Amino acid sequence: MILDIASMATILSQSKIQQQASLSVMKIAMDTTKQQSFNLAELLEVNTKLMEQSVNPHIGGNLDLEI
Repeated sequence: MILDIASMATILSQSKIQQQASLSVMKIAMDTTKQQSFNLAELLEVNTKLMEQSVNPHIGGNLDLEI
């Protein structure tokens, strides 16, 4: 099967577009994963503080000062 130059150029162009689309989708997936990781870290920090307060509710409620 012999391809002419126009057919070969079309195939190469389509391949390049497909590769660019794949990279775009991968970048979106990576950005989404990064944001989800950040949100999970924040959630864990908040949960840690809430658990600490539930175990020791009296800590941090009063401030004793002497002058």
